[in-house]
Amino acid sequence: MEHVAVLAARAELEAAKKDKQDKRMTAEAAAELIKDGDHVAIGGTLYSRTPMALVFALLAKRRRHLTVSRPLACYEIELFASTGALDRIVTSWVGIGLPWGLAPIFRDYVERGEVAYDEWSHLAMGLRYKAGAMGVPFLPALTMLGSDLAARLDLQTVTCPYTGDRLAAVPALNPDVALIHAHRADMLGNVQVDGYRHMDVDMARAARTVIVSAEQIVSPDEIAARPDRTMLPHFAVDAVVAAPHGSYPHECYGRYGPDLRHFDGYAAAAREHGPAAGLRYVEENADPGFADFLDRAGPERLAALAADAGELTPR
Repeated sequence: MEHVAVLAARAELEAAKKDKQDKRMTAEAAAELIKDGDHVAIGGTLYSRTPMALVFALLAKRRRHLTVSRPLACYEIELFASTGALDRIVTSWVGIGLPWGLAPIFRDYVERGEVAYDEWSHLAMGLRYKAGAMGVPFLPALTMLGSDLAARLDLQTVTCPYTGDRLAAVPALNPDVALIHAHRADMLGNVQVDGYRHMDVDMARAARTVIVSAEQIVSPDEIAARPDRTMLPHFAVDAVVAAPHGSYPHECYGRYGPDLRHFDGYAAAAREHGPAAGLRYVEENADPGFADFLDRAGPERLAALAADAGELTPR
């Protein structure tokens, strides 16, 4: 387990100037902000509001020696591993969901020692991002005490100065880059999300660079008309990417549901072909570009997924 100099990271964040300016760019240009060896945090959870347009753009760059963190990781982790981009994953779980079983490609890489896996509890992941956002080196908690994960991670403990109780000292996480998908943003980087926000706010505030893709780019006036929905202000964001259906084949609350049929196909290929299936998926889907990926999904399929989401959205 690696630790960052939290006070130095905090000073760097405070010194960064993210003024009011037009931050719009393409996903490909935004991916250029990510370098070999970076720690990339991916927003959303499992297959909910995953920034897939940004993930595809990054996969196409064939970066190397990345650390990727996420509260609950989906099959995007297997894609990074299959292209040789991934050195380490920091998360509480990897897989699509219970119907599809364990993630065979990821398991293959971890068991062969080609990818390191730092497994934390889901609560601990949230606390790590929150500590990074707060600029403190750790947060005290009860999570993971007594588990074998604590020993594997060399999780340190502290004594409560008030009660004398033993507490886990959950260390801060300060990613180099956070990738977030949102419902809408303006060109300045004010970002709004409908529904659940997952751990995205703390993740973004802990990161040195924040790249946001959005279903819609709207005017600052439209953002100001609904300030209660603003998740991130402009001074926390470095780049804004217009990405309608930017989470597909994952879901975006109120906009479209997950494409379970797509997951079925991917999972079957992964079971049959292993890492070769992950690389083939990237070559066939990420490398040609996200727009091509959506075109092949087709308007009828996207409309059906939008109808699915509508049935679950309060009216």
